[in-house]
Amino acid sequence: MYDGKADLPPDLRQNLLNHYLEHLSQHTDVKRDAFLQYYYAYVYVRIMQALGAYGFRGFFERKPHFLQSVPYAMKNLRWLLHNVELPIATPTLINAFEGMLASESLQKLGAELESTIVRIFSFSFHQGLPRDESGHGGGFVFDVRSLPNPGREEQFKKLTGKDAPVMEYLIQQESVYQYLANAISLVDSSLNNYQKRGFKSLMVSFGCTGGQHRSVYLAEQLAKHLQGRGGVEVVVRHLGLEKLAQ
Repeated sequence: MYDGKADLPPDLRQNLLNHYLEHLSQHTDVKRDAFLQYYYAYVYVRIMQALGAYGFRGFFERKPHFLQSVPYAMKNLRWLLHNVELPIATPTLINAFEGMLASESLQKLGAELESTIVRIFSFSFHQGLPRDESGHGGGFVFDVRSLPNPGREEQFKKLTGKDAPVMEYLIQQESVYQYLANAISLVDSSLNNYQKRGFKSLMVSFGCTGGQHRSVYLAEQLAKHLQGRGGVEVVVRHLGLEKLAQ
């Protein structure tokens, strides 16, 4: 089901998994929650095996038809990163996967199968702007340092913009709501134009002081807004958080 070539919609994947588990339960006692807790770790391993095989046969043995399967594996990997949380922390591995998804060279493989890629970054201005790998000039750069900063509150200092308490704090700020609405409006307008003109890449970056709270939250919210939109693939990287995890 996740062999890299399968390009099933997420709901169909889930239905297929449920179907297998229901039939298995007719023959043995299935502890569903315990199974699912570790199942997706094996999915990650299977995708790594597939990508390794495709890369070796395609890049080193010079058999380009193997590279045609890479975009399907990348789509499955992207779905996992956005929808699955593993039972143990693997920051180095996750950062490697996110780097693969953001790689311009890998995005070009099987370009005819790819939709418009929207690469969304959060970053710290102290660490510099995200690097533009597409050569198109870097796209939108939103400076969110004017918004209320959760990092000034003791209870939020060790959290990030992906944590529920920080999200709830920012949701309650009218200025944050208005800023996000304006940013979404600008990105939607440009994306509509890009898709009509056949452009394949749009870059959107949110920067704050530490790259930990406000920029992360806004990047995640924009990604949620765009996910599921037809003809669009969303790639999210939190550069400040990647730096903290090193």
